[in-house]
Amino acid sequence: MPHTPRPSFGIMTAPMQVGYHDILRVWREADTVPEIEHAWLFDHLMPIGGDPDGPAYEGWTLLSALAAQTRRLRLGVMVTSNRFRPPAMLAKIATTVDIVSGGRLDFGIGVGSRPDHPLARREYEAHGLPFHDSAQAVASLAESCTVIRRLWTEEEPFDFHGTHHHLTGAFGSPKPVQRPHPPILIGGRSAATLRVVAEHADLWNIPGGDIDDAINRSALLDRYCAEIGRDPAAIARSIHLSVSYDKPEVTRDAIGEAVEAGFRHIVLGLSAPYPTGVAHWVADELT
Repeated sequence: MPHTPRPSFGIMTAPMQVGYHDILRVWREADTVPEIEHAWLFDHLMPIGGDPDGPAYEGWTLLSALAAQTRRLRLGVMVTSNRFRPPAMLAKIATTVDIVSGGRLDFGIGVGSRPDHPLARREYEAHGLPFHDSAQAVASLAESCTVIRRLWTEEEPFDFHGTHHHLTGAFGSPKPVQRPHPPILIGGRSAATLRVVAEHADLWNIPGGDIDDAINRSALLDRYCAEIGRDPAAIARSIHLSVSYDKPEVTRDAIGEAVEAGFRHIVLGLSAPYPTGVAHWVADELT
């Protein structure tokens, strides 16, 4: 009988409506808990829940600080908005975090905020950032993945003239610690995004919720992989599940359904305020 690998469990601490030292406390604790293998932030510039005027930290800056304060956890942003930063700048930022962490970065990226989410949409106008339609955003993501991988791996300067991104004399130095490059995780559920996942990703993440929808999207990803001649098993399946502190059995049931459906990379979303000892609680109650 074939051996089924144990799921990989991680946590997410959304850096909004919470203080830096609260997040640091949870990550430091999680770094000592072997059952928790990875930890994540999100990428919003303003809160998308709770007090709209409350605090929200920039994800990559915070990730670098947390990388310097941990030793074991793999870490990343789930997921970087490709709309916020030019790809060459993002490649440089990610390389820096991979070096600071000693090669522990999982590089998460996606199209960016849904256009129908008003609290997410407002952050673009508030920061002077353009918000393009979904078709352009997906095409830009595909080009960004190509540019970022080339900057991480190529030893000579290159030019890139795509539809959405143009670089002259592009070159990445230093290179990431991980070779050939940090694992690429792409988040999203739309069919167009899944085509980008099939071509570029090492991991694919979908927000939890309707497990039947997640199963159907995973099957669609399998099909897109087959169309381009890629083994679907080369892409690990990841899912984000919200944690209920009061009803852990609900979270356990959701984890069981996800694992049964083939999702082996489990990201447990922790809501603030974080209880004392929350990382040990996650290990004891949910993993």
